[in-house]
Amino acid sequence: MQVYKYPSPQEAAEIIRRPVLDLSEIESRVKPVLEEVKSRGDFALKKFALDFDNMLIDEFEVSAQELLAAAGSLDSELKEAIDQAYDNIYRFHQSQLRAEDPVETMPGVTCWRKSVGIEKVGIYIPGGTAPLFSTVLMLGIPASIAGCKEIVLCSPGNHPAIYYCALKCGVTRVFRIGGAQAIAAMAYGTESVPRVHKIFGPGNQYVTAAKQLVTQSGVAIDMPAGPSEVAVLADETANPAFVAADLLSQAEHGKDSQVLLVSTSEKRIEETLAEVQRQLDLLPRKGMADGALENSRAVLVENTDQAMELLNSYAPEHLILAVKNPEEVGEKVINAGSVFLGHYTPESCGDYASGTNHTLPTNGYAKAYSGVSVDSFVKKITYQQISREGLQHIGNTVMRMAEAEQLQAHSNAVRVRLERLDNPHES
Repeated sequence: MQVYKYPSPQEAAEIIRRPVLDLSEIESRVKPVLEEVKSRGDFALKKFALDFDNMLIDEFEVSAQELLAAAGSLDSELKEAIDQAYDNIYRFHQSQLRAEDPVETMPGVTCWRKSVGIEKVGIYIPGGTAPLFSTVLMLGIPASIAGCKEIVLCSPGNHPAIYYCALKCGVTRVFRIGGAQAIAAMAYGTESVPRVHKIFGPGNQYVTAAKQLVTQSGVAIDMPAGPSEVAVLADETANPAFVAADLLSQAEHGKDSQVLLVSTSEKRIEETLAEVQRQLDLLPRKGMADGALENSRAVLVENTDQAMELLNSYAPEHLILAVKNPEEVGEKVINAGSVFLGHYTPESCGDYASGTNHTLPTNGYAKAYSGVSVDSFVKKITYQQISREGLQHIGNTVMRMAEAEQLQAHSNAVRVRLERLDNPHES
């Protein structure tokens, strides 16, 4: 990790810069995949499964019997852990589903808003270096709570925990398809895979590019995504071993991940970096974590206010406040995907089981995007009802504004009704 001491504004701008990817080359590889799946459906999916994964697949959909058999083979202790995580995540997300009261904006004019589940949603679960079955919980639970009628899951991974979580969350259909071709299948539909209205889930740079490209065809996605990241603010009360473990928990995601340590104590930075090296040598995924650390930084600042200014500019996916007064400092957070307060709140708890969602904005998008929630799976439809009295109250306002915009037909839609109210016996 590169160390900065009391950085200047110019250095601060360099510190918060993420590694830049050449998206044009990635998109040039992904576009033909999307187009072929769009035009040739299942045939293209079979071709890409053979070309990319050396797999000959006749049936993409995982049957109910396969799902049940896989779930039955799951280790009992892991199943118990998943059940506990499910309960916590469900409880937190269930609390987000609230009906809104109608508002009478003026006499006879009533407005309200109703949440309606998106009918068809798609969930992508990577099957590469780690079977991310926890993401099935993070996406399947709010989709189910929101009332989505069809929840389609695509994953090249066949870990029994993925299938157990899918059953538990009410996923309606599961397909053994991976990569950009899975995104294409859900975006456009094939003979086997139904088309969905919104796609969720993480993936590599090709999956991410595919998600962004299919939005041009009217398919929504959860959010723009980049490599996973964590920032830690550590003061003199922080435990170097704890902080090092938190940094490495994100670094092990992959070489393109990034971690940022900000501290008001030079001694804590030195101790933490030494601890990072000690723990790194013990990790099975040392190579990936080591690569991420090359993109990572440690920053010494004069005080907490400077630290928070830097961190809010960075807008991290995960922000850990390992300080003596985390609640007070937490009030200063403006830009972050999810915040972890205090010395005993590791980011990994949020990744798995505390209850909050781990599908979060990365790459600085926390300045404008929220993490996934039940709201991500619903549409907010507004309603209004105006009585005869209400139209008399609001009519002149609408007509004046419409005529000022030179939209006479808008004005007439009100006028013809008001004239009928003034002359109820006219035909």
